[in-house]
Amino acid sequence: MARGEGAGTDGDEPVERRIAALREELNHHIYLYYTKDSPEISDEEYDELYVELVGLEGENPELISGDSPTQRVGAPPSEGFEPVEHALPMLSLANARTAEEMLAWEKRIRTHLEREGVDPGPISYVTEPKIDGLAISLTYEDGRLVRAATRGDGRVGEDVTRNIETIAGLPKEIADAPPLLEVRGEVYLPLEAFAELNERRVTEGEAAFANPRNAAAGSIRQLDPKIAAERPLAVWAYGIGATDGISFDSHSDEIEWLRAAGFPVNPDIAGNGTIEEVLERCEWWRDRRDDLDFEIDGVVVKVDSLALWEALGAAGWEPRWAIAWKFPPSTATTLLREVDWNVGRTGHLVPWALLEPVRVGGVTVSTATLHNEEDLARKDVRAGDEVIVLRAGDVIPQVVSAVTSDRPKGRRRPKPPANCPACGTETVKPEDSVFTICPNHRGCPGQAFQHLKHFVHRGAMDIEGLGEKQVKRLLDEGMIADVADIYTLEKDRLAELSGMGELSASNLVAEIERSKEVPFPRVLFALGLPGVGAVTAEALAEEFGDIDAIREADPEEVERTEGVGPVMAQQINESLADGKTWEIIERLKGYGLKLRLEEGERRAEGGPLEGVTVVLTGTLPDLSRDEAAALVKAAGGKVTGSVSKKTDFLVAGDNTGSKLSKAESLGVPVLDREGLDRLLAGDRAPGD
Repeated sequence: MARGEGAGTDGDEPVERRIAALREELNHHIYLYYTKDSPEISDEEYDELYVELVGLEGENPELISGDSPTQRVGAPPSEGFEPVEHALPMLSLANARTAEEMLAWEKRIRTHLEREGVDPGPISYVTEPKIDGLAISLTYEDGRLVRAATRGDGRVGEDVTRNIETIAGLPKEIADAPPLLEVRGEVYLPLEAFAELNERRVTEGEAAFANPRNAAAGSIRQLDPKIAAERPLAVWAYGIGATDGISFDSHSDEIEWLRAAGFPVNPDIAGNGTIEEVLERCEWWRDRRDDLDFEIDGVVVKVDSLALWEALGAAGWEPRWAIAWKFPPSTATTLLREVDWNVGRTGHLVPWALLEPVRVGGVTVSTATLHNEEDLARKDVRAGDEVIVLRAGDVIPQVVSAVTSDRPKGRRRPKPPANCPACGTETVKPEDSVFTICPNHRGCPGQAFQHLKHFVHRGAMDIEGLGEKQVKRLLDEGMIADVADIYTLEKDRLAELSGMGELSASNLVAEIERSKEVPFPRVLFALGLPGVGAVTAEALAEEFGDIDAIREADPEEVERTEGVGPVMAQQINESLADGKTWEIIERLKGYGLKLRLEEGERRAEGGPLEGVTVVLTGTLPDLSRDEAAALVKAAGGKVTGSVSKKTDFLVAGDNTGSKLSKAESLGVPVLDREGLDRLLAGDRAPGD
């Protein structure tokens, strides 16, 4: 039912119809969000509908019914899982979006306590990140995990124990445990792992996930736990539900007990003595939101005293003792004007959405990705539709879904063009591929531009001063045609370009020269071989040592590399066997780029760190990350890009990110610069 249908609140009958319409519409969206993991409207629009319903029901309490979304949270469990009745309901949270609304919440707390005859005195709070994942209930009996359940409708959830047991770092048994303990948390997919998972899915011909929340929820709802086990899910524990044989005085006591018991607890959960400190902490979280390796859409604020929880109770399905400070929405609804197509560096035709400009995540968005044509078909997005757009951090905005309820008949499904939009070559659709491709790999300017853009970007060759606009200009001027041509650029010729100047030209040439020192794994990533991301490039470099060995290996040998499947192995083999590709690589060798691991870069055999896996994070005082990695490898250790249960040590410098939090949650020993020196000398005491 369209939003606004049946509106009108003059007289009992119009109000009753509007309430019924709101319930029907909200229940429809609840089902799509919680059960199908496929939302049709933005979070902000849902909140507006929900607030309207709450207001109308508050004015007309005789019209409240048990099927109203205000009387429950989430959606009923799906038929594929056994139902689990929660010992204590899993409640929802009221929202605040401004300082005024947060202050009004505190005033409501104090007013309610005064009515109950409770003098709270100074109230302290706990602030926690509001993880955008899937809420989970974990039941332990005599210290053993016996059941894991989703939130469901708040009263009854789904039994997903077998899938939850596959999550690394989650205790399956806890020592000195009470007879009964229910731990509550949020299952999520780290952003780095989400990007790698989507990269692998697209390479293997599968549709990409729309966002980390959908990927996590979809993984937990797999009937086959092997699928969940293959996906790098993680969990943050944030509280305790039903218990027997243990009690706490405060929520902060609960958090510390969970941390000491080995549960992954976010290290930045903090206590705040006043509501003003709470507001400062909320701003702190907002400022670092884009630097996290997991999605958050706000901050959860809780009264710390559990005695006050008891006195405050709940209003419907919302506890009075907690509220969610919501960030500006990362989703918005707007008009999809047209579906356009670009050509990627490997010839894939990629659909893009041209949008009516809309503010989302703090910026104005007019274009968004549609991933690939299979994802486009699955979402059934068509020109003229109202669509939900998601923007999270620095991730490219994407279309999540279309609003199809009001779509008129006759709108056609978009199809990839018969001819390449960049060079006009007739396109082809390989069997079992999610992409139509332009086969003109040699002469397509669109593919050349995308390849060059990838080659110079940060994380690859990282050539400062050679961004997207500069690459396009050099292509248009005929000064470069492929990545090897970059190393033929001369200062005098560059200085002749309008707006460049001698200083800029000199700096760019110096940057190009500096890039020759980029280590082999990053050069390999910069080459843009199909499916080879930064992590896979590291693994291939470690496995084979140089580009020639990778080229000479057959697909079965390449597949033995960690993270490489049969489809990717075949594509890597075919790409390096291509004459034009290899010609460019030979030219890059001639210009002095590093296409082999140098002495000390490859993991030594029989060293003091043989069998030890190390992750590096932050900035060390006297070593670059590449230099630190080389020292670890020279001692026989293995350096990986992400923390897991297989990580033996995390070496942390200044300005660390989420890797430190993940290591602490998994109990991975953390070393500073001096600790690294001791480790290199063979002292593994922190891990013994």
